[in-house]
Formats: sequence, structure tokens, C-alpha cells
Amino acid sequence: MATLTARAANPIDSLAQDKRVARALAWLDKNLDWITEQQIAITEIPAPEFQEAARGAYVAKLLAASGLDVRIDSVGNVTGTRTGASDKEKEDAVLVVAHLDTVFPAGTDVRVRRVNGRLEAPGIADDGAGLAAVVAIARAIEQARLKTHASIVFAADVGEEGEGNLRGIRELMNAYNGRVRAAIALDGAATDYVTTVGLASRRLELQITGPGGHSWSDFGAPNPITALARGIVQFSRTRVPEEPRTTFNFGVIEGGNSVNSIPALANVKVDLRSADDGELSRLENELRRSFASAVEEEMVAAVSGHGTLKLKIRVLGVRPSGKLPADSPLLMAIENVDRYLGNRSRLEPSSTDANLPLSQGIPAIAIGAGGQGGGSHSLDEWYDPAGRELGLKRAMLTVLAVAGVQL
Repeated sequence: MATLTARAANPIDSLAQDKRVARALAWLDKNLDWITEQQIAITEIPAPEFQEAARGAYVAKLLAASGLDVRIDSVGNVTGTRTGASDKEKEDAVLVVAHLDTVFPAGTDVRVRRVNGRLEAPGIADDGAGLAAVVAIARAIEQARLKTHASIVFAADVGEEGEGNLRGIRELMNAYNGRVRAAIALDGAATDYVTTVGLASRRLELQITGPGGHSWSDFGAPNPITALARGIVQFSRTRVPEEPRTTFNFGVIEGGNSVNSIPALANVKVDLRSADDGELSRLENELRRSFASAVEEEMVAAVSGHGTLKLKIRVLGVRPSGKLPADSPLLMAIENVDRYLGNRSRLEPSSTDANLPLSQGIPAIAIGAGGQGGGSHSLDEWYDPAGRELGLKRAMLTVLAVAGVQL
């Protein structure tokens, strides 16, 4: 991974010394407990994929209390706009976004537990930390009466996780077509990285159907679950390169009705990722070949006359790739902010809301919102708010540097 390099002059020094910016920074320091309480409240509102409305309504109230023009669009995105002060630049927008949705299904216990100074709950860091940061930065700027040249759009979007297929950020980029000067995604907690490369990903569902039957009287009929297992084993032998890094994951398997029934249907959902689009295409082709071969093998093994299997492949989502240029003003801004704060960070690829604007040639990064977290996407997810002010200040100063503070 590349390491952020220092530059001789640092414009963030003078930005942070502005009295209004200093007041905003001080507000963050004084209100850390309030920010954490909002994070807990947000996390405890369930937000499974495609069911983010209740959490979005709560965030909308918080943004409205910061004096923003708040709207909820047709897909469920919440936006709060702070209009720019410059007639020439206010049509430009700096987008600050965190995602509402989680990977956890309806019915998951999302109550937050305090254990030895940590907060534990599904979604507490990803992206409870990011949503709390969006609210906190909006409130700090309002309390300090800061004016920026470009407008700032604070957003809580839908569909970042799983099968959401980035539908929230897609809608935002369409709505602000041609106006987004830069996009900053706040995702998770850590402050030791800057995501400047959007990892390409493809998510597919492979479904195998057959005649079904009774486990005793129809023994020998082709079994969709067995065929599915053959396909998983075949594909799992596929070699993937370390560079460009490429991964795959079988995340969900479903099928069957009872232990003594030959299932009529089985399916599996697969996540493929790579830093290279060509490698990703190769991986998808191998996946399709492996499962087609597995269906053929199962039919050969089955007793003739018991019916056939059919394979259906459905694309659940495609995340485009993109890369922030090394000379981007946005990258220079976050570098300078890190220098000012004494924060060491590295550049790394990831799959976030930043993928979409990066794929369109729009400057974008993803960064953590501060504090520490772990166990992402698991029921044991945790967040430690100690030191979260570093991430909050890092994000806010970057936003202000790109939007421009009116003197």
C-alpha cells in the first residue's frame, strides 16, 4: 500500500485557526457524550436492507435540528443541505454520506450493550459511527455559524450493503448530476486509512431446480442441493491472485423443505471482488462454468428417468471500480488534514459508497469516523468511542477544506 506523503506548506493550519472553525472544533470536543448517545439511538433502530425508513426518519429530525433543508427522496435517502454562500460556487456540492442500512435481517437484537467501556451491538460501528459523525459535523458547523463557498449536502443513504447495489448513492449522484465537487463517505470507525480505490464487485445468485421427491421412493432423482455442493467445491478450487487482490465468498445457501424430501430448489448467493475488472470477469466466468459442470455431473450420477436439473443465474448487483488521481485536490486536502492532526494513514482499496462517484470520474474518498471498532458484519460487532474526536475533526476539516470557508 502507498503511504500518504507530507508536503512543506499546510493550508489547514490557517483554516483551523479561523475563529469560527475553531468554535466548530471545540463543539466536537465538548459534545462527545451527546454524539455517542445519538450513535446508540440510531443503532437501536433496526435498518435491514430495504427497510431503512424508521432509522432515516430519526436521522432526518437530527439534521433538521441543525438548521438544514431536509428531504427524503423516493428511494429513502435522507439529505440535509447547507447552502453555499458564494453565488458562483453554491451550486457546487460537497457530499458527506454515511449509510443507513445494515447486513442484519429483521428481528436481529440491535440493543446496545456497554461492556468495559465498549459499545456492543450489530451495526454499532458499520455504520452507526458514520451516521453519528454526519449528524455531529452538521451540528458543529451550525453552532459555529460557519459559511462555506460551496454547498454541503449531509446524507444518510440506503442500499450500501449486500443486495442494495448502491441504490442510494446512485440516486444521489443522479439527483446532483454535475454538481458534486467531491464526495466523502464516512464508513466505520478507523482513522488509519483513506480509501481512494473503489473495489469492483459482482454479486450473483445461482439457483438449481429439479423434480424433487421422496427420499425413499424417489431415491436416485437428481438433487439440487447435491449439485449446488458440487459447484461450490469445484469453484472453490479456483486460484485467485494476491495481486491484484481478488476474493470470493459464498454467503447464503438456501433450499429444501424437510430432511426426508429431495428438494426441488436450492440456491446460493456469491460475492466476487477484485481490484481489477478483468480478473473479476475471469472469476465470474469460472463461477458460471463450475456450476454448469456441477449440474451435468449430478445428472450423470442420477438414475435416468427421474427428471432433469436446470441452472438459473441472476446478477444481484454490480459495483463499479474507480480510482482517485494522485494529484486530486481532495487527496491533497485529506493529506494536509492528517499532517495537521498528526495522524498517520495509508491509501487502500475498498468497496463503499465512494465506488460510484469514483467510477464517474468524480473525486471521492471513504474514511472512518473515529474511535475503534471490530467484528463488522457479525453479531459481536463493537465500538470504542475513546479518541473519536480525531476522526470527527479529520472529516470536518476535510469537508471545509474542499467546500471553502467564507472569510
